[in-house]
Amino acid sequence: MKYATAFLALLLLYLFLAGFTVEEVILGSLVSAIITALIARKLDFKVKWNFPIKLIKFVVIYIPVFIWKLILANLDVARRVLSIKIPVNPGILKVKTNIKSDVGKLALANSITLTPGTLSIDVDDDTIYVHAIDITKFENPDDLSEPFEKLLGGIFK
Repeated sequence: MKYATAFLALLLLYLFLAGFTVEEVILGSLVSAIITALIARKLDFKVKWNFPIKLIKFVVIYIPVFIWKLILANLDVARRVLSIKIPVNPGILKVKTNIKSDVGKLALANSITLTPGTLSIDVDDDTIYVHAIDITKFENPDDLSEPFEKLLGGIFK
């Protein structure tokens, strides 16, 4: 099972980067099979069967919320840039998270960073340090991560 999963992951990555022509599928299959044969013995992972459900949750629920927050943040930064007096009050916020997995924390920190006006600086245990263009906008620092964390918490434990 580990070999099949590694082969499919490599093949899909190759096809995503190269394209879906017949020649690329053949070459991608060959390259993926060779790489799988070389590295599969060193891979140590278990396939979780609930992964497709989590992937569907991520794509169907999380991505639209993220895009909406991204649009709102872009409009806020554009308003600040286009105003006569740029209203900024930069600072660093300490945001607590209940997400326990490293991948979940990474997804949360990246989501915060990808929204304009914020930048995740450091992750330390259950705390993410975030630089914000205007800290007065966040009465409670957890307001920054709350919409992302609720959804990511259901996907990443």
